[in-house]
Amino acid sequence: MTMKEWLEGAGWVVWRLDADNSAPVTIRTRKFITNRLLARRQFIIDVLHPNRPNVSKAELSERLATLYKTDKQRVVTFGLRTVFGGGRSTGFGLIYDDEASQKKFDAKHRLIRSGLMEAPPKTNRKLRKERKNRAKKLRGTKKSKAAEPPKKGK
Repeated sequence: MTMKEWLEGAGWVVWRLDADNSAPVTIRTRKFITNRLLARRQFIIDVLHPNRPNVSKAELSERLATLYKTDKQRVVTFGLRTVFGGGRSTGFGLIYDDEASQKKFDAKHRLIRSGLMEAPPKTNRKLRKERKNRAKKLRGTKKSKAAEPPKKGK
């Protein structure tokens, strides 16, 4: 007996327990602009997904790449929000002309997510705060010396 059968037998109404990832999805773009200065096409994406909780960014970029006849790696989607009640999501999409323009103009956090850039190494939170507070006590070019850890002898 599956969980769905058990809940229905107990009188529950089950309507989204089993998400169907093969359910049809409709993608519409609006406010389509060709931005020559940033070497990209930009638009708002409206995704209709009545039988699914949401649609992954990877699937969206794949579908948009086939729709606009471009490489899947050049498609960037972000800011997707599902409307209250589900069934519809809205977000923003960019299609860059080439990888060089994407590296030049796209935001660094999005380049890191897409794998075109490596994330900088993170330092310890406590060390960052100590460095900031040491720098507050100094003025001018000496602030750069505050980045170095204090001497143990003094």
